[in-house]
Amino acid sequence: MLQCLRDDYITDGGTFSQPHNWRGCKSASRRWQRPHALLRSSPCCRARPSEMIMKRLIVNADDFGLSHGINQAIMLGHRQGIITSATLMANGAGFAAAVEMARTATNLGVGVHLNLTEGAPISAPSGLPSLVDARGLFAHTVAQLGWHSLLGTISLLEVERELRAQIEKVLAAGVAVTHLDGHKHVHLMPALCGMVIRLATDYGIRGIRCPCEGSTDVRRLMRRNPRAAPRLLKQYGVSRVLWLLSWRASKACQQAGLRHPTWLYGLTATGFLDAEVLQSILCRLPAGTSELMCHPGYVDDHLRRTPTRLLAQREQELQGLVRPEIRQLLARERIALISYRDLPQPG
Repeated sequence: MLQCLRDDYITDGGTFSQPHNWRGCKSASRRWQRPHALLRSSPCCRARPSEMIMKRLIVNADDFGLSHGINQAIMLGHRQGIITSATLMANGAGFAAAVEMARTATNLGVGVHLNLTEGAPISAPSGLPSLVDARGLFAHTVAQLGWHSLLGTISLLEVERELRAQIEKVLAAGVAVTHLDGHKHVHLMPALCGMVIRLATDYGIRGIRCPCEGSTDVRRLMRRNPRAAPRLLKQYGVSRVLWLLSWRASKACQQAGLRHPTWLYGLTATGFLDAEVLQSILCRLPAGTSELMCHPGYVDDHLRRTPTRLLAQREQELQGLVRPEIRQLLARERIALISYRDLPQPG
């Protein structure tokens, strides 16, 4: 199966070309390539012996279904680039179109992007008073939601009702759901993580994202984007918090028989994931199974009205994901592209 997927996705073998300003792995910065103690000693994400045979990579596009422009970009990134997986927002304006597109892309793994912070719920707003505002829209930012969940000022019964409604809407559309993750990683909140794992087992979903981010040279990212240094430091800090939360989630997933990649990349680099950063990630990808989180998209009117800072950055990501040199680099580094459906059983 892995070889079949590899043949499907990695088709540009042969000599690795080096256009202007493009650097191969051997000439990349030593700091981006050196072994990191964190990769060798993670208490929650050590690769299993069966995963050490080769490098496997899931390239998952978040926000599938959010808008028509995002749908178009994800499908282009799948057909002409390296995207192998996408997570679907059940309450997105482009949900129905995304489902139709997914039906024509049999190699694309599709998960559910659980959302409690953006747009309108799937459940009746009248039944979610602790989650919605007077307009019937989700009322809390991710920080507010996390705080309220710790204080017990949101109803976990309402949360479960809404998450079940989102999963059931995707399943009812005929999607074979490969995994769950969360918009803004809400699925890892301590009060919600156990619930999400239970929902996965209830609906026969075998995978969950555990964002243990691999080594990221945040200093180099800041040197390349000096005006964005505060944002990058914040994202790096968030990645460390999520790493700790993933330690707990990983153990619970193992006990429940659920699967997840060993490492995740692209969290600190969200909004800055251009071709050079992609190259650096691929050049230092460890043996075993990793996931690259990305947010490709075309900017359309709906996306402009959405409370997201990722606009032109989405098109920049797409350009990197479809770049032929990236596909050639995958072949040269012997990285097999897979989706969540191809993850080995926990052992």
